[in-house]
Amino acid sequence: QVQLVESGGGLVQAGGSLKLSCAASGNIDNIYSMGWFRWAPGKARELVAHITASGSTNVADAAAGRFFISGDNAKGTVNLQMNNLKPQDTAVYYCNAALKEGRWYNDYWGPGTQVTVSS
Repeated sequence: QVQLVESGGGLVQAGGSLKLSCAASGNIDNIYSMGWFRWAPGKARELVAHITASGSTNVADAAAGRFFISGDNAKGTVNLQMNNLKPQDTAVYYCNAALKEGRWYNDYWGPGTQVTVSS
């Protein structure tokens, strides 16, 4: 198991920037991917970006060119730099860690951090 602690987030005007950080503790050796999801009221939870143990990254189309993910699965850290924020980016952002534990694949989640973008 791992525990995830998020930091960052808050209120920003449209066009501004924020950085989210997440640190995992516990059995981080089993992490094979870390990333960020977001959940806005009335919408489905969606993947924002993720990074694998090999360093490969993937960013959702809605965030491409504005959001940048970095981190190190081996250290249990992941960051999300968010630039040129838009009101539609408003959501609760959740850090995710995917682990292979024995023959099982499990997801772990942070408590979430609110990002609010005002127009």
